[in-house]
Amino acid sequence: MTTGVRRRMGVDERRQQLIGVALELFSHRAPDEVSIDEIAAAAGISRPLVYHYFPGKQSLYEAALRRAADELAVRFLEPHEGPLGARLLRVMGRFFDFVDEHGPGFSALMRGGPAVGSSTANAMIDGVRQAAYEQILAHLGVEEPPARLELVVRSWVSLAESTALIWLDGRRIPRAELEMQLVHDFAALAAVSAAYDTEMAGIVLRILAEEPVDGPFGDLLTRLSALSPAVPAVPSQRLS
Repeated sequence: MTTGVRRRMGVDERRQQLIGVALELFSHRAPDEVSIDEIAAAAGISRPLVYHYFPGKQSLYEAALRRAADELAVRFLEPHEGPLGARLLRVMGRFFDFVDEHGPGFSALMRGGPAVGSSTANAMIDGVRQAAYEQILAHLGVEEPPARLELVVRSWVSLAESTALIWLDGRRIPRAELEMQLVHDFAALAAVSAAYDTEMAGIVLRILAEEPVDGPFGDLLTRLSALSPAVPAVPSQRLS
């Protein structure tokens, strides 16, 4: 006959457990509202033991922030196969999965939470943005992006971030529509840039040549075409 004995965790294993518990709590409530006592209770240990592994709530919060940042960056990974529009749509689906699952945690990550202004938090946020930027460039097959392409991609990453933060406040737009709209936003940003630069025009034409009519970019063209009869003609004097 045996009796149940609580297994003793190693130092790293316990730290990872506490980070996971903290991240789960931070994902459902603002980090400022979560106490060390709650984290200790959820982990099944005493408050002093939490401080044995982390000197304070700030250090535990930053460790949880790091895990969230790493997980979010992974959401932008996608096989470089098939049309770009479909790839970006899948990326947006995983991105919003994270946003949906970690609402307050995502807001804290992007806004800095209790660590706002700290070099650690800023570096983590910048790291997520840089990882997303590099992944999109990889999808485009461009190693040394021209200035306008860098502007397009960084602007789009920033737009996806701000859109998700706004969406969390009430979720007033269906998520699937918003994911598609962000893919359309990328195409629109690239198209406008292409109108100003021949190198960008070449990149955009290459992308469009690989897009199916029924793909996300084709859907955007269909929607824009439906608008054309309702758009008033521009007076000739405004074109001169």
